[in-house]
Amino acid sequence: MKAIRIHAFGGPEVYQVEEVPDPTAGAGQVLVAIEAVGVNFIEVYQRTGLYPVALPATPGSEAAGTIVSVGPGVTEFRAGDRVAWQGGSGAYAERATVPVERLVRLPQDVSARQGAAAMLQGMTAHYLACSTFPLRPGDTCVVHAAAGGVGLLLCQIARRRGARVIGTVSTPEKAGLARDAGADDVILYTEQDFEIEVKRLTDGAGVQVVYDSVGRTTFERSLRCLAPRGVMVLYGQSSGPVPPFDPQVLNQRGSIFLTRPMLGHYTATRAELLERANAVLGWVRDGTLRLRIEREFPLSQAGEAHRQLQGRATTGKLLLIPGA
Repeated sequence: MKAIRIHAFGGPEVYQVEEVPDPTAGAGQVLVAIEAVGVNFIEVYQRTGLYPVALPATPGSEAAGTIVSVGPGVTEFRAGDRVAWQGGSGAYAERATVPVERLVRLPQDVSARQGAAAMLQGMTAHYLACSTFPLRPGDTCVVHAAAGGVGLLLCQIARRRGARVIGTVSTPEKAGLARDAGADDVILYTEQDFEIEVKRLTDGAGVQVVYDSVGRTTFERSLRCLAPRGVMVLYGQSSGPVPPFDPQVLNQRGSIFLTRPMLGHYTATRAELLERANAVLGWVRDGTLRLRIEREFPLSQAGEAHRQLQGRATTGKLLLIPGA
């Protein structure tokens, strides 16, 4: 089968398409013929060495497809089942073995492409809005990168929970997408200081929570957007890691909170994984949650997908399609 392999850390050019042996499902695993792969920023961090992985490696932690065979001891799934998963590695390939504890069965009316687009970003938006800071009617939140993959889903879920959403974006086109996803107010950070605008929009009171996936370039001003005892949720660092800072700042800003969550800690048990995934996929199935799949690339063009993702010119989800 064909798979993307990385033998050294670096830019998108380090991705190579190689012929590798077909994997075999071991105990507690299934073998999946992959139909769609989600492209995510964590793979950028792994490729560059920011999150080091053992080399050589096949990246990819999110995909969907059809089970080809099951390994010893597997009773919950069988060949022919349509499934999706998030976690682990090895999804940038035509086939992959997946532990059954990470698998979710796709609803009948949800395609493999939708499944691959919804698992990581959808469950991330779910835990951010429903668990890390459970939004309630009357709350106001700031969503940075509101037209990005997580941002568009987070805006929708936040509105579903009754919160007021202030989104930040870089272009008028992205502003339109954020509004369509439910943002009440949208700030073009390329033309306006988002801190000043957030304070204006809240009459100086600040917001209950900031969801920040950008990191270095937004962090300090995001802290200043919070109301007393507000929560800063730093869940990514697309502009680079946040420099060290004095925790006394949290006191000075009004006893605010800072958390750096990750999806793995919010899907640590199978019960929690199924709860989140089934909620997200159920919303996709009934149209409550609208996915934006911006572009699909053949597996061999994984490097180009990464160039576009890192250029922050994308809105919504990028997919790799094996066999395309």
